[in-house]
Amino acid sequence: MDYFIVVITTLAGLYFHWWLYVRIRRWMDRDLALSMAGTDAGKKAYMLECLDNAKAQKIKRAELATWLEREAAAYRAD
Repeated sequence: MDYFIVVITTLAGLYFHWWLYVRIRRWMDRDLALSMAGTDAGKKAYMLECLDNAKAQKIKRAELATWLEREAAAYRAD
């Protein structure tokens, strides 16, 4: 019974750390996209949409900042 408790506790701890790691990465990516938008609300929405497109296109994390900068430069306020 003691081993069961140790295994369950260890698995729960590993899952929690993985979940926290994924959430922090998402927050960092979102903050990166929003930082490139400045104070323009339209550009903020556009950059969040670009972030979703980058995830859909499976842009690598190392290339994400460059990709978002290029998209931010292509933004035109209508």
